[in-house]
Amino acid sequence: MLLFLTTFESLSPKKSGNKSQICRSKSDSSSSSSPPRSLFSSSLIYECGPLCKCPPACYLRVTQRGIRFKLEIFKTESRGWGVRSLSSIPSGSFICEYVGELLEDKEAERRTGNDEYLFDIGNKYDNSLAEGMSKLMPGMEKEKEEEDGGDGGETTGFTVDAAKKGNIGRFINHSCSPNLYAQNVLYDHEDKRIPHVMLFAMDNIPPLQELTYHYNYMIDQVRDVNGNIKKKICYCGSSECTGRLY
Repeated sequence: MLLFLTTFESLSPKKSGNKSQICRSKSDSSSSSSPPRSLFSSSLIYECGPLCKCPPACYLRVTQRGIRFKLEIFKTESRGWGVRSLSSIPSGSFICEYVGELLEDKEAERRTGNDEYLFDIGNKYDNSLAEGMSKLMPGMEKEKEEEDGGDGGETTGFTVDAAKKGNIGRFINHSCSPNLYAQNVLYDHEDKRIPHVMLFAMDNIPPLQELTYHYNYMIDQVRDVNGNIKKKICYCGSSECTGRLY
């Protein structure tokens, strides 16, 4: 098991042959998956990595600069601990990474006691653009196969578990009307199965307003070890609240 660190030091950067990494920005589409919770954003973002010669202040290293706002863990009225900022946060700002143990899906399925801390990552990216490009540029097909594992078989899925090991991100609550969203980000390796999970501001957030994001659970899709459907009431208080977390 690996612990997700803020700088992701547990994983070594992967070099792709003789190709050098350059300062660039690109994105791949993805779709949400079944529980544990899945990403709210629909894309995979690449930031400049360790092989890039640009400075730390490069505008394509946003999440690598760490937490920039003064965040506070506080006791909410009905949902235990929550997180808020002591200063205003502009829309689009990076908040923090969601940190925890990195588990294979089979292990995550056995940890059913703390479902709210399980975060499903790196699933079902839409490669339609890459497939279209491979038809125009045959050399890309082999590269794509190597990137996907080369055997065409089922790939191992991963989940981040922040129940016992994590950072301030584990205290950020769910809301049916969130002010944050989660984003897949890669910069220090090229394995799309294990991206960093980064949280960003969806709106301009005033000081002391609780920070929340949508956990994206599917109703009646979370089950216990015996296969029975689990239900959890949502207490977010939003006018758009569905009444249930899952």
